Amino acid sequence: MNDKTDLVISIDSSTTACKAIAWAHDGTPVAEGRAGIEAFSPHPFWHEQRAGDWWHALVQAVQELLQQVSADRVAALCVTCQRETFVPVDEGGQPLRHAITWLDGRSRAQVEELNLRYGGDAIHDLTGKGPSTNQSLSKLMWLQTHEPGIAARTYKYLDVHAYLVYHLTGQWTTSLACADPMGIVDMRRGAWAEELLVDLGLDPARLVEIVPPGSVIGPLTPAAAEATGLSTRTLVVAGAGDGQCAGLGANITRPGVAYLNLGTAMVSGAYADRYVADRAFRTLCSPVAGAFVPEEVLTAGTFTVSWFMKTFGPDVSGLGLALSQEDVMEMAAASVPPGSLGLMVVPYWGGVMPPYWDPAATGITIGWIEAHRKEHFYRAILEGIGYEHRLVMDGISRATGQPIDEYILMGGGARSRLWCQIVADIHGKPISRARTTEATSLGAAILAATAAGWYADVRQAAAAMTATGQQFEPDASAHAVYERLFVEVYQRLFPAIRELVDRLTVLAHDREPEV
Repeated sequence: MNDKTDLVISIDSSTTACKAIAWAHDGTPVAEGRAGIEAFSPHPFWHEQRAGDWWHALVQAVQELLQQVSADRVAALCVTCQRETFVPVDEGGQPLRHAITWLDGRSRAQVEELNLRYGGDAIHDLTGKGPSTNQSLSKLMWLQTHEPGIAARTYKYLDVHAYLVYHLTGQWTTSLACADPMGIVDMRRGAWAEELLVDLGLDPARLVEIVPPGSVIGPLTPAAAEATGLSTRTLVVAGAGDGQCAGLGANITRPGVAYLNLGTAMVSGAYADRYVADRAFRTLCSPVAGAFVPEEVLTAGTFTVSWFMKTFGPDVSGLGLALSQEDVMEMAAASVPPGSLGLMVVPYWGGVMPPYWDPAATGITIGWIEAHRKEHFYRAILEGIGYEHRLVMDGISRATGQPIDEYILMGGGARSRLWCQIVADIHGKPISRARTTEATSLGAAILAATAAGWYADVRQAAAAMTATGQQFEPDASAHAVYERLFVEVYQRLFPAIRELVDRLTVLAHDREPEV
């Protein structure tokens, strides 16, 4: 190893962009490059990307980073990525169609088939996840039915990590912590759920080799080094999905503490030293060897806030203020009392995974009165996401027998002081911001740093490279308001009208697109 190497690079290939960040030994970011990734929706409920854009964005982001630091300083890189998204490729690694992303909801019929055929509990116990349109299994079934020619020509199905690793190293390999979110891994064995796949007519041979997160996959190929500007001595380290890496980047390596990533989706997870499967949450492999992540995923995180601002946000362009739309709305919503004058939002934009596992679920808003304005709706969205977080985290605590006493927030939504305070008040627990909003990238850097030999193990690396910042203490009076609203209304609301919500979705949207 070149003794001049004092940096590692994290590659965070998310739904919207690829970020390459160089990190020092103490977890300080030194340089960064970024490139956008286009997503498109060719039909209602369909969400796709060009897989080639993932590689082109990685190359562009790394090249931009290397304009700030020398490639000779880089010891290793590690990929973290959007989960469940996959693409079928031929033997040369060329995509046979667009990638189908985790947001895609086209496979509701296949989810229903899985539930009828096996029962949701059986699949949940095996894979740690109930059947869901967000996971890959139902969409692999959809391909078999609706695009049999593509399925027949497929050499490998690649998650985002596997696709980028192939272009970096030439190897057909992915990380266990990137494979298991797909919903086709036997969690007890840490291997593909081959019996389930064969029973469904899916060929396990079309999947790649699984290796543990943090293991060295290999050096860069000459072609990858030339494209990126990195050295062929740079090690490529197996990463983890963006949710698990976010937890590692917040040092969630022990019981009693959980993270909340307020990104495009809201992802929150705790720590478990044994495998526990429960429909109240989903269970994933941890970047920490032998551990697991009981996790919540709500597709409507900052996505919902962005939708609201795009649709209803105030026009501040002519006010001559150094304030954004979000700044103005935050100030207005901060003046609204807890509970938003009785306005309540259930934030199921795009269905719900745990605890209901209902792809037909949609958002609910109740309690409208004449006094409500935009700021009430805005605050009600923040509160609804906070309620939903508590709903699942309470389930995790019950199933694991481990109370959660502290939460660490990260992601773009954590920049909102109002949202941080609302989460603290709903839980009645202290909330700390992660030192960096790029905790997902930092988690990948921790894996790279450990593989590079900087630290003895992942826990030691996480302790050395992470820290928390501002803390938010719960307000007792606000917590009392939220406690009654949560217990008496929110946690009972969706179950009470679920049948009607699902029926409305069928009546309004249940048509197969013409293709």
